Amino acid sequence: MTVQQLFDNFNDIKVAVIGDVMIDAYLVGKVNRISPEAPVPVVSLTKHEERLGGAANVALNLVALGAKPIICSCVGSDKDGILLKQLLSNAGISDEGLIYSDTRMTTVKTRVLGNNQHLLRIDSEETTPICKNEEDSLIEKINKLITDQDIQVIIFEDYNKGVLTPRVIQETIKLAKANNILTTVDPKKDNFFAYQEVTMFKPNLKELIEGTSIQFDYKKEPQRFHEAVNRLEEQLKNEITFVTLSEHGVYIKNVNESHHFAAHIRNIADVSGAGDTVISVASLCLAAKAPLKLIASISNIAGGLVCEESGVVSINKEKLLKEAKNLIENS
Repeated sequence: MTVQQLFDNFNDIKVAVIGDVMIDAYLVGKVNRISPEAPVPVVSLTKHEERLGGAANVALNLVALGAKPIICSCVGSDKDGILLKQLLSNAGISDEGLIYSDTRMTTVKTRVLGNNQHLLRIDSEETTPICKNEEDSLIEKINKLITDQDIQVIIFEDYNKGVLTPRVIQETIKLAKANNILTTVDPKKDNFFAYQEVTMFKPNLKELIEGTSIQFDYKKEPQRFHEAVNRLEEQLKNEITFVTLSEHGVYIKNVNESHHFAAHIRNIADVSGAGDTVISVASLCLAAKAPLKLIASISNIAGGLVCEESGVVSINKEKLLKEAKNLIENS
């Protein structure tokens, strides 16, 4: 399979993205003085912007790669929930899997920036687990999507905001296995070992250390890293382990093979959203039946590319394709 063929295969792959969606809001302005009321800067507002965040940022990356994502989540029956639905529509992302709660608020993270500096962040959110009725509704939505749509892969995108409860996770994995659908996970610590028997589990180094409770320095103690991976696989019984190692690159393993790819030299501007890009690319590569080595190699390139941009940005498919061809096919 050539890189071009793989990227062509991304087109129209249907992906259910299950997890915590949110709005990233930005208040941008200029600071010329300190408030007379308190020793804080006064921001003269010049721009107010709302963007999709959390699991919805994974969906944005999938759209950028040519795939067809469907968001499955729980948001508030509030004005921000209406706004999020509109933002999804504007981005060409299906909201068929959304349920609305009368008791929860839609998560909004508002960042205040003055003179290009991040001054403050205000979080409006509910992080307790969704209730049983909401679990029932969400599982029912997911089941209907699996029945009605040709879903090829399910991505669990966990931000610890309460949507991915152990029951939602386990019931969804059961449905996926019954319908031969691939499952991939971008985890957080709280439900780390709830994702039993998924296809691909993608923690970063910090999450691997916290989740397995094995402390180590990756550079100095590689044997402890492999011990943590083995403990993870013993408990999860997952098929593929894919660990993002920040400046050390990526590591991927299944029962037959393992590969490590060093990080490419980059002018790093911002690491925000890199994990969202990596899980998106890796999941599509998996759904397109790419070999393990190619999954890790292309995901590694994608994660590096988005780190060259300021703020949370989606991957540029043409740019990724060009660099992947150069680095993989000409090596």
